[in-house]
Amino acid sequence: MTVTSGRLLQLLSLLQTRRDWPGEELARRLEVSRRTIRRDVERLRELGYPVQATTGPDGGYRLEAGTAMPPLLLDDDEAVAIAVGLRTAAGAFVDGIEETSLRALVKLEQVLPAHLRRRVTALNEATATLAPSAGPTVDPETLTIIAGACRDHECLRFAYRAKDGVESRRVVEPHSLVNTGNRWYFVAWDCDRDAWRTFRLDRLERPTAAGRRFQPRQLPGGDPAAFVARNLSGSAPRHEARVTLRASKAEVALRSPWAASQCEPIDAVSCEYRASDSSIEWLALRLAMIGVDFEVHEPAVLREECGRLAERLAAAGAA
Repeated sequence: MTVTSGRLLQLLSLLQTRRDWPGEELARRLEVSRRTIRRDVERLRELGYPVQATTGPDGGYRLEAGTAMPPLLLDDDEAVAIAVGLRTAAGAFVDGIEETSLRALVKLEQVLPAHLRRRVTALNEATATLAPSAGPTVDPETLTIIAGACRDHECLRFAYRAKDGVESRRVVEPHSLVNTGNRWYFVAWDCDRDAWRTFRLDRLERPTAAGRRFQPRQLPGGDPAAFVARNLSGSAPRHEARVTLRASKAEVALRSPWAASQCEPIDAVSCEYRASDSSIEWLALRLAMIGVDFEVHEPAVLREECGRLAERLAAAGAA
């Protein structure tokens, strides 16, 4: 590779790392004059790279988006990160993402240097993935339409099917997308209901622009992921348990550290345990797993479930 060609690749790599570069800083990084930088920028333009000059006291350069994506110049860590990301993208619950990711990965691995291919292969062979519970997939076009509307502050309209099967038309001010691992959610201000709402993307159909823009609102709490988590925790009735454990908090901590964090000492030989869950069966099983005697104060349905669990365990032991 000639000195000039190598320098052009270095210049292109720098231009891809941030939006604006002062000409003086580029010259210092590449150890050449500003005049050489101007000539190299012209060469890049002749090769089809849309490098724009920026105005200002010092002047500089910016790599703009063009009609085609230019080759990306990646350092070793960036290349490994992308390869690993493509291998794990199949679990994103987006229609067609697995095939698309594999095509991109094949292209990337063809040009990876041998030492990087070994790093990626070693990481893949040494890593086991616990697949998330199955979830519905969403249309990638739906994702991109909503993401664009969030970015451009453009109202959307779409058809929506609620949990109980009731269908409706919604007009919203989109805020953000949230992925929980096995489902995609959409946070938006519902214009007809005058309230923030969380929508499951697999129940949403035909999102289209409503033809008007909006001034962004402040989401309560400011964190869309936390907002979705709060909504999901309140989506099913929860059972609040109050239980006396016949053991000190220290003993509970030795047996079940996860339970000790939800205990308050009553005296030297007992403590109060409080927990909640939408599944009464799971609450009863958690109590049994602590491994100490206990007394359920509330709810009554938990006492009943503990009785049923005891009968099943006794029957299994007798058999």
